[in-house]
Order: sequence, then C-alpha cells, then structure tokens
Amino acid sequence: MRLIQVADSVRYSRMTTEELRASFLVDSLFALGRVSLAYIDLDRAAVGSAVPLASPLTLESDPDLRATYFTERRELGILNIGGDGSVEVNGTAYELKKLDALYVGRGNELIRFLSRDSSSPAEFYLLSYPAHASYPALKVDSRSVEPFVLGSGETANHRKVNRLIHLEGVRSCQLVMGFTQLMPGSVWNTMPPHTHMRRSEVYLYFDLAPADRVSHLMGPASQTRHIVVANKQVVISPGWSIHAGVGTASYSFCWGMGGENQVYTDMDALAIADLL
Repeated sequence: MRLIQVADSVRYSRMTTEELRASFLVDSLFALGRVSLAYIDLDRAAVGSAVPLASPLTLESDPDLRATYFTERRELGILNIGGDGSVEVNGTAYELKKLDALYVGRGNELIRFLSRDSSSPAEFYLLSYPAHASYPALKVDSRSVEPFVLGSGETANHRKVNRLIHLEGVRSCQLVMGFTQLMPGSVWNTMPPHTHMRRSEVYLYFDLAPADRVSHLMGPASQTRHIVVANKQVVISPGWSIHAGVGTASYSFCWGMGGENQVYTDMDALAIADLL
C-alpha cells in the first residue's frame, strides 16, 4: 500500500510539478488482476481499486492499517466504472453494473470482488474513511438516482451530478460519495469553485480517451496551480484547496468526501474573478 503525505498550504506554494504530483496525485490504480491501495494521511483516507479477472479478489488489511481486517474500524464506498461484476460482503453478493455503487459499513470481515466476464472486467474504485459507527451494506443502482443538472452549454459546464452516499440517500458515518457526468461539448467541472474546511475531497477522473487530459485546478484562490490528470487517476483536495478542472473533451469523475460535516451544500463559494 502506497503511503501519501499531503503537503500543507505553506509548502504547497513552493512545490515543483513533480512534487505536486507526488503529494496530491494517485496515478497507479486499476491494475488488471490486482487490488491496489493508497493510504492518505489527510483525514486518514484510503483510495484503491480492484480489477478481478477469472479469479475473485479479496480486500485484505494492509499491515500499515494495524487492523485485523480492512473495515474493522473503517467504512467503504465502491463504484464500478468498468464491466459487470459483483461484490461479496460476508457471503452476500451485490451485482454492480457500470456506475452502480455499494456502501460497506464498519465491521464486515470478508469483502470479495468478481467480474462477470474477464475479457471485460469490472473496475471497482474504492474510497474509505475511518468510522466510529456501523451502517448496513447497501447497493445504489445509479439508474434509480435522480441527478441534479447544473451549468449550461454556453459556459461549457453543463453536467449531471449523481449523489449516491449522502444524508438523504444511503447513510454512512462520514463518507459522502457520488459522480458527475459532463454533457457532450462541456469540459469544465465545479465552476464557480469552492472550498470546504470541514472535509477533504478526492476526485477520480474516468471515461477519458487515452489521448485526453484534464487540467485539475487546486490551491487557495490567490495561489492556484494545476495538475494534468489522465484517465483513472485520482487527485486529493485538502480543505483549503479549490477543486475544479477543464478537460480536452467531456469526461466523468467520482467525488468523495470525508470529515466532520456530511451536508452536501456545505461549501465556501468563490467567484471566478477572484482566482489568481
């Protein structure tokens, strides 16, 4: 498991491109036939992936977690961004098509991932935070979720926001999770930008063509930087940082948050004209 120590807002302003990428980007997920994990010291988040082929994959606890099993003191959100598959939680199977999600609460010892067809495997994205309370495992069929439609084609940020794990939906201890899909011709996400010191946020960008990229904007409004992100890469956003981006074509991204506040609308808005 990779360990990531995120830079603070003071050191951030002096960092090179390579240092920014090492501190805020997870670029090595979704390896075929493997479970991959990264542990982030910010809010003790863990991100990962599981891409099962012919054989199931089991989510094991890494020695750095000092836990008997992965969700001994954690909760877990799972989003499938690949082919059809299933997740078994203590022997109960949950079928997940592309963009379906599963919440797994604290205290579930056995978690296994399976693909229906190894030639088109499921690609499970994992996001986990510590949990002090237990909630039941629940599947979210993305086709049953009514999205919020935001932005417009004129400002190139016409998008659908799908909330999956949140206060008014599938309940959790602190995890909030969903995904956003940009309409054809739109390339901007999360504009106007915002911050929220009550929780950190993690973006997984996906459904980008191999040659496309997203320029992810981050930092305080007065000292913005960017990280160039490819398909299936993750960017970490501390509470002091904006999180927005612009792509070379339309794309999707999974957003997930953890911290002391689960209210989706808890944001400190910033004006685009204030960005420097």
